[in-house]
Amino acid sequence: MTDSIGDPAVRAFVDALNAGDRTAFRAALTADATMSDDGTDRDLAEWTEREIFASQGHLEVATAADDGREFVADYSNSTWGAMRTRWTFTVRDGKVARFETGQA
Repeated sequence: MTDSIGDPAVRAFVDALNAGDRTAFRAALTADATMSDDGTDRDLAEWTEREIFASQGHLEVATAADDGREFVADYSNSTWGAMRTRWTFTVRDGKVARFETGQA
């Protein structure tokens, strides 16, 4: 359901995540991008490597709002299995400057 994501920066983020493309994923982020997981700020590089790339992370958007800058998705990876998650994005200059995720 990535068609429901109108914001090109968020769409690039989701497409890169689902493709397992580290280079495209980094290109979708600002140089100073930050993130949080379940309300706690995390080291973005460490978290994305562990929770997305090393564990074959994949998300399927279920519902989206705010042009795709907020959505609920079914997220799965080889570490945790599948879970319902919420995602919100702050976009600056056409790139993701911050994302927040957690269980929905």
